[in-house]
Amino acid sequence: MSVVPQESILILDFGSQVTQLIARRVREAGVYCEVVPFSQGEEALTRLRPNGIILSGGPASVHEDFSPRAPQAVFDSGLPVLGICYGEQAMCAQLGGQVTGSDHREFGRAFIEVVSPSKLFDGLWAPGETHQVWMSHGDRVDAIPDGFKVIAKSDGAPFAAIADEARRFYGIQFHAEVAHTPDGAKLLANFVRHIAGCEGKWSMAGFRAAKIAEIRKQVGTGRVICGLSGGVDSAVAAVLIHEAIGEQLTCVYVDHGLMRSGESEEVVGLFRNSYNIPLVHVQASELFLGGLAGVTDPEAKRKFIGKTFIDVFEVEAKKIGGADFLAQGTLYPDVIESVSFTGGPSVTIKSHHNVGGLPERMNMKLVEPLRELFKDEVRALGRELGLPEAFVGRHPFPGPGLAIRIPGEVTEERCDILRKADKIYLEEIRKAGLYDAIWQAFAVLLPVRTVGVMGDHRTYDSVCGLRAVTSVDGMTADVYPFESSFLSAVATRIVNEVRGINRVVYDYTSKPPGTIEWE
Repeated sequence: MSVVPQESILILDFGSQVTQLIARRVREAGVYCEVVPFSQGEEALTRLRPNGIILSGGPASVHEDFSPRAPQAVFDSGLPVLGICYGEQAMCAQLGGQVTGSDHREFGRAFIEVVSPSKLFDGLWAPGETHQVWMSHGDRVDAIPDGFKVIAKSDGAPFAAIADEARRFYGIQFHAEVAHTPDGAKLLANFVRHIAGCEGKWSMAGFRAAKIAEIRKQVGTGRVICGLSGGVDSAVAAVLIHEAIGEQLTCVYVDHGLMRSGESEEVVGLFRNSYNIPLVHVQASELFLGGLAGVTDPEAKRKFIGKTFIDVFEVEAKKIGGADFLAQGTLYPDVIESVSFTGGPSVTIKSHHNVGGLPERMNMKLVEPLRELFKDEVRALGRELGLPEAFVGRHPFPGPGLAIRIPGEVTEERCDILRKADKIYLEEIRKAGLYDAIWQAFAVLLPVRTVGVMGDHRTYDSVCGLRAVTSVDGMTADVYPFESSFLSAVATRIVNEVRGINRVVYDYTSKPPGTIEWE
């Protein structure tokens, strides 16, 4: 944030796969935080002026050459520090303790025994008690630095939790941030609130006010254009920016013909009628569907849609003329995933549709008001801004739209078939009161035809796949356990009401190994 919050926690990332969860737990405690690669820790310490520091886990071994270390400024700052897993080991190694490879590695559920009282455990755990935690380490601390004491131990980790109460330095070998440590969120809240002294007053109202001031300062009298995708992120970004600068913002909605049923009308109506935000509605379905003819490779579809969107958006931006800034709905997970914890190039897991391409080609500066927020926080901000609940709470929808829910060739006819099936599926989910319990639900039109019987006639039509998952942030997902009677009712409606489908299946695959979307 350009506007430094009154209280915050700095999280130094050593490459853990669950560092984002630390940030989520801190935010849940009502405190703003940022995740920064350990290599940028000293700069972040100066910029953010945090109340406390958390050192994340990571895949390295501290006894190996060139393994990551926290900047010495962290330990010289006088601030409380909590090291988690590798973070504890790095702290011990840097302050005079000893860490070695262990013959007794711990991965998964474990139990620790509390052996000494500590401010970290206040009101939570008492000496003599045993508590479940989640371990994931091959190395272990064999000797702790001067000034530290053991506050908890496990079979594989004699220093499962340590504390230097005078300097407010704490280390835990287990992962408090994951759900498999049942009291982990409370423990992190203890550190953030009671040890670091944060009051926990960070809220969407405060974020809204700070961001509006920041946008006004950044934009000045300039003009901003924002590409609306129909999703929550771009909508919330647009409404927030409009609140800050009014008619200096123009939104561009490129209708590629790959949206869900009624979605384009809903987006255009919301922005033109409810918010009176200047909006350019570009009808480009013929261009997109024409270019997708004969294309079956998933990545080729994505690249074509992305490039064509940029081309259309650029043409419309030139028509508007004089825009200095491009607004994007980039979220915090995108930011974290785009920066390697070593500070070097990151491995690309997937390209995000709201990142890359446009700023370089159009010579514009970026306005990204949501880049410090997680998805659930964006929804909370949308409610704070007064967006309708039906819009704020809608399931995520991919930038390429229905194109990646139609494996094989995408045609107007197949899009229409899928739209009808998807609409029925979501209608039944809402009718059953399950929509808000599901992270994402959608239908897929498979490139498979099967024989069926309808009345006295033979059919040879397409298969429709149904997908529904639960998730916290989309990084992992579990299948939603519908009752079989619900799935039967949905299948019956789809087969009876959608011409072109004669069979319905349900996808039971979690993420991993599958992805949420099919392509």
